[in-house]
Parts: sequence; C-alpha cells; structure tokens
Amino acid sequence: MPDTAQQVPHQTVDKLPRVFYRLALGDALSTYGSQLDLVALSLFAYEAAGNALGTAGYLIIRLAGGLVGGLVSGRLVARTDRRRLMTGCALAQALALVVVALAPVPARIPVLYSLALVFGGAAAVCAVALRTSIPEMVGSERRARANSLMASCRSAAMVLGFASAGVVVAWAGFRAALLIDASSFLVFAAVVLRLPLRTRAEPAEQPATEAVDATDATDATDAAGPAGGTKRLGSRWQALIVLRAAPVVGAMAAIRLLDAFGSAAHNISLPVFANQHSPGNPAALLGMFWATWAVGNLGAQQLVSRLLLRRGIEPGERAFALGTCLMSGCFILVFTGLPTPLFLLAAIGAGLGDGFTEISYTTRIQALADERRGQAFGLLTSAENVGMGTGMLLSGSLLALLSPLTVVGVSHAVPIVLALGFLVVVARSRKR
Repeated sequence: MPDTAQQVPHQTVDKLPRVFYRLALGDALSTYGSQLDLVALSLFAYEAAGNALGTAGYLIIRLAGGLVGGLVSGRLVARTDRRRLMTGCALAQALALVVVALAPVPARIPVLYSLALVFGGAAAVCAVALRTSIPEMVGSERRARANSLMASCRSAAMVLGFASAGVVVAWAGFRAALLIDASSFLVFAAVVLRLPLRTRAEPAEQPATEAVDATDATDATDAAGPAGGTKRLGSRWQALIVLRAAPVVGAMAAIRLLDAFGSAAHNISLPVFANQHSPGNPAALLGMFWATWAVGNLGAQQLVSRLLLRRGIEPGERAFALGTCLMSGCFILVFTGLPTPLFLLAAIGAGLGDGFTEISYTTRIQALADERRGQAFGLLTSAENVGMGTGMLLSGSLLALLSPLTVVGVSHAVPIVLALGFLVVVARSRKR
C-alpha cells in the first residue's frame, strides 16, 4: 500500500476515523509487549549474569540504542515509506525477542547485549514515525484528540505490562514470556501494514497547520544558506534549524529532557520508598501507586476530549507548562510519606499531569510541517533518552547517600522552575 494512500475520508472534526482506533489498540498491544519485555529481559539479564551488573549493562545499551535511533529516525522518516518503516521496526523487535528466547544458556548474555541496541533503536524509530504520521492519518485539526486516545491506551497498556510481567515470567518462564512479547509486535506490524490511512502529506499540498510562521520559516531557510536550503544539511542540523525557527519548541524540548531525568529518579526511587514504607509487602504499594497513576492518566484523556476539544480549545504551551508543574509537584508529594488517601490523590495528580503534558507536547510538535516534524521528533527522542539514561545513573548513585524524597525532590524541582519560567515568557509574548 502506498505511503500516501487515503482510503478513509475524514468525516467530521469531532470524530476520528474508525480504523484509527484499531491502530491505537495495536500500539497499546505493542506497548504492553515493550513493558513486558523490559521487565522480563531485565530479570533475564540478571539471572544470566548472576548479578545486578547484567541488568544495568542491558538497560544502558538499550538506552544507547534509543539515542542512536532518535538521531537517525529524522532522516529515515523523511526519506522512506513510513508504513513500512514502522512495520520493519516491529518485525525487528519480534525477531530479536525470538532469537533471545531460543539462545542457548552460554550465549544468552552476548546475544542479549547485541540485540539490546535493536530493542532501543527500533522502538525509538517506530515511535518517531508514528507520531510524525498522526496528523496525516486523522487530519491536523484532530491530532490532539488522536494523541489523547493514543496516550490513554498506551498508559493503560504500560501499567498492565508492568503489573503482569512478574506473573507471566513466574507462571510461564522467560522463554514463553519473550515469545508472548514477540507476538504483540507481530500483531502491531500486521495492523500498520493493513491500515488504510496515509502516513505522509501529499507532495503538492501545503500542510493545513503550520506552526512556524512565515518569518520564522524564512529565518530557518536563511540559516541553511541560500544556495541549498535545509535539504543540503545533515539530518541533525536540519532538526536544530527547526528548533531555532520555533524557539518555543526548543524550550519545551529542554523541559522534557529534564523531565525525563526526573522520571528516571522516581522510577529508581519508588522500589526503595516502597520497601521503607511497606516492608511487609512493597509490591502491593508499587502496584497500588501505578494503578492509581493510570487512573489519573486516563483522566487526562477525558479532560482533553470532553472539556477542552469540545469547546474548541487545543492544549498548547500553557497546558504543557501547567501539566509539567502538576506532574512534578505530585511526584514529589508521593515521596513525603502521606496518609494513604492523600498518597493516592497525589498519584492521580501525577498521572493526570503526565498524560496532559504528553498530549500537549506531542500536539504542539505535530503542528510543524510534515518535512520538519520527523527531524524534530527524532532529535527530541534522543534528548529524552539522554535524560532518562543520565537520570538512572545519577539517581542510583545518589540513593546510596540521600533519601528518595531528596533525590526525587531535587530532580523534579528543576523542571518545575523551568516550566514556570516558560509559562511567564509565553504569557508575556501573548500580551504583546
């Protein structure tokens, strides 16, 4: 099927194409597989190596793969068939999982470490291709609703994957768990391959929504040079020019990088906090937190679709800044040792802010022209992987010296300060 095929018309501004719900479910299934294999492969590496260094090595290589995948994804998304690119990434992950599952015991660690780059890189490229294609699939005016649906399905699948990973591995074993993971990617590949929606703008058409205004676009072209424009520059430099032409997007990217650092801090600190405050059953506390967080995350989708979009309000820069403050503030409160009702309320707030920020951020980046969108998403995906990887390394080291509240408090306080400053700048620019 051609990359620009369009067999399902956009019917109304309020409704998404029915087949898009099929894609959302397929993406949720692959997200479930990703979270399941993240837990399963981490435990697999620990068991094969016999120590925690095995798990740490696998996670670091996987994040490095995500960094590299983000850097090359802009060029791939711009030059190749996006449908086939997403399908190929899903099939690559499925094949890698099968190889790891069938590897003999002596070769498990070398095979796993070699394929960790595939897991990280393929996931990053697929995510960039999908996010870049959504405005063309559903229409630019419906991208916020589509992002809301995708974020909700993905969040529910993520929590389900984390929650069921231990049960699946304990009940069926590593090999069966990895084969289940592989099947989820095969289903996603089949869904994408048969999806009757275009993934790229028509060559002769101007995108319906252009976030970078005419003067900024001229600046971007001038920065590339009058002779060749941005086309003669490398993918990374093109992405940097896009961020220069749209400084608001660059500011949001910086906040997201530091937010990824904070996310790594609370993910590393949560097991320590659970063991300190619920030594009898830390798993129950973790499960309760993530389940409640998921409720808040799903609530963000309802808030966007029922309260904002129906009133013609699209979440943008202010929503992104406020969501970041809510999310980071609530994550700090979670670690203060609140009574259970307030603990759950803070978890809901963290999920609500997380979902709202994700929807606002993705929607704003998707307002860029189709040829720039993939470059920006690729660079930003790499930045998020840098933040996550750095956060994991530093937070793990700091927890040996400081309390979880201190580590999480400092890590999440920085994004709050930057988001408030960003909010002030946006408010002042709109008054002019």
